[in-house]
Amino acid sequence: MLGYDDKRNFYRMMVNSPCEVSLSDNPSATPFAAVCRDISATGMSLEVELSSLELGTLLDITIDSSNDQIPSLEAKAKVVRCDASGDNACLIGVEISEMK
Repeated sequence: MLGYDDKRNFYRMMVNSPCEVSLSDNPSATPFAAVCRDISATGMSLEVELSSLELGTLLDITIDSSNDQIPSLEAKAKVVRCDASGDNACLIGVEISEMK
C-alpha cells in the first residue's frame, strides 16, 4: 500500500534556507523573515514568526542565492496550510503559482 508521501507528483527537497516574504495584496506592508524548510516543483513549506496566516493569502517569496552563478529564487505563492508550531510561530504550506 502506498503511503501519502509516495503519492506526491514531485519530491520535496530539504533546504532550511532563510527567505524574505511579503504580502502580494499589501505592498506597503513590511516584509518578514521566514525559513524555507522544504521545496518542490509546486510548493514550499515555510516557518514564520507569526501566530497564523490566513488561508488564501498571496505571498511574494525571495530566497537569496549564496552563489553568483545561481540566481536568487523569486516566487509568487498562495497559503494553503497553516499549522501552529510553537509560541507565536507557524509552519505554512504554500502553492507556487509563478517562479521568476
